[in-house]
Order: sequence, then C-alpha cells, then structure tokens
Amino acid sequence: MTNKSDYKPPKVWTWISENGGTFAKINRPIAGATHDKPLPVGKHPFQLYSLATPNGVKVTVMFEELLQMNIHDAEYDAWLIKIRDGDQFGNGFVEVNPNSKIPALLDHSLSPPIRVFESGNILLYLAEKFGAFLPQSTAERSECLSWLFWQMGSTPYLGGGFGHFYAYAPSKMEYPIDRFTMETKRQLDVLNRQLAINDYISGADYNIADIAIWAWYGQLVLGRLYKAAEFLDVKSYGHVLRWAKSIDARPAVLRGRMVNRVSGIPEMQLRERHDADDFKTNTQDKIANRLSK
Repeated sequence: MTNKSDYKPPKVWTWISENGGTFAKINRPIAGATHDKPLPVGKHPFQLYSLATPNGVKVTVMFEELLQMNIHDAEYDAWLIKIRDGDQFGNGFVEVNPNSKIPALLDHSLSPPIRVFESGNILLYLAEKFGAFLPQSTAERSECLSWLFWQMGSTPYLGGGFGHFYAYAPSKMEYPIDRFTMETKRQLDVLNRQLAINDYISGADYNIADIAIWAWYGQLVLGRLYKAAEFLDVKSYGHVLRWAKSIDARPAVLRGRMVNRVSGIPEMQLRERHDADDFKTNTQDKIANRLSK
C-alpha cells in the first residue's frame, strides 16, 4: 500500500480552513449565510439557481424535456450560481436551500412561492406537478422511485468518494482510490445488469430515474466526469453505454447540458437561460462574437 500515513485523529477535531484540495476554500463545517446577496427573479413561473454539475444537469434536462412536450407552464429562468465563488452562501440562496447546495428552485406559480431543494426532490416535484416522466401504476411508480432514490443514495460514493480522491484530492492515495473505485464499478455493474433486461432503468419507458442516473453514471461512461473512463474500463459496461448514448442523443438532454455551464467549448455554454431563443443567441461563442465586433 502506498502513501501510508502516521496520522492519528485528535480527541477533538479542529477545522483547518486551508486543508488542501480543489474545493478547500468553499468547504466549511458550519451552515448558514456568509454574506448578503439577494437572488434575482425573472419573468417565468420557475426560478432555478444552479450550475451545470451532474446534479444541476438533472433539473435543466427535466425542464427542457417538459418544454419539448409543449408544456409551456414549465418555462423557467436559470440563474448561474458560481459555487467556487461562494454564491451558495449568500443569504438569498440560503433562504431557498439552507443546505447551500445547487440546484435550488422557487415555484412562483403559487403564492407564496414554494422552495424546492435537493435535485431528486425537484425532479419528483416537477414530475408530479406536470404528470410527466413518472409512471402512474403503483408497481411502476414504485420501481421508478426506487431507482431515483438509489441514485441519491449511491452517488456520494461516486462523487464525494471516487471523484474526490481520484481527481480533486491534493495527493493520490491508493487506499481511498481503490476503495471507491471498487464501489463505483460495483454500482456500474448493478446498472449494467438492470439495463441488460430493460430499455431504460426502471422498465420500458424513459422517466425521472433515467434523468437522475444518466446525469451521473451516463456522463461518467461517456467520458465526461473525472477523466476516468479508461481507468474504470467503462467499455466493459455495454448495456450502460447503449443506454447512455441513447439518452445523450435526445435534443432536450443536449439543451439541458448547456444551461448554467461555465466550462468546455463556448458553443455548449449557456450561462443563464431566460428564453428558448437563448440557445441560438446567447451561448458564449455568440456573446464573444458580438463583443469582438
């Protein structure tokens, strides 16, 4: 075993703010707001405050899928929350999500507006509100929700475990990387076995379970997370790859991936979304072209 440590935990842990790692400056052991910053409010019923992480992508994909179905009441404004700048600790954001995590949603179609946080809950809230992407029969609904909550319970081992130690920790450590790689591959095998007998995660139809799981595991096997596709041998999960590619080809999924994105190629970055035309006129490449003239 490499990178052995003689570290012994103290009797009482003390926070050292600059403890290393990519997100060290925004991680802290206390909750609550650090500064005053009200949230902007646009013209649409739904106000989304987010970033195009996998959890953020779940919700923007859901909105775009609803709009693809011509459900116009699902129109939304998507405001960028720069988590590395600490936007999630502004008092306005904390009022919507006291846990200071993206995404967070305000439904202004009701008075007073309803706050909805936790990405899985937002998917369920929208699916129930619009009667879409959620099976109606008791058995099929239960299966769908079982897989939705599987994602919510399993992904911390992928993101906070594997992703952190493989891609973000200040040094490479064999033990945690091996431990969380093993669990990530076990989870991929769970999905691969399920998709060997189903077109989609919970059965024959695409639903919120697919949206939630694809944002993490679909993008993982497509090579978009942690630069880890080769390391994880994702080609060995053929059923997951088939499923991931089929969802990736959906027009609403492409749009959902673009919203609140701040990295990658400029034409895939729509940092804020306030209208369907923004996909044609306000991606970063279009903005750069206007500024250069």
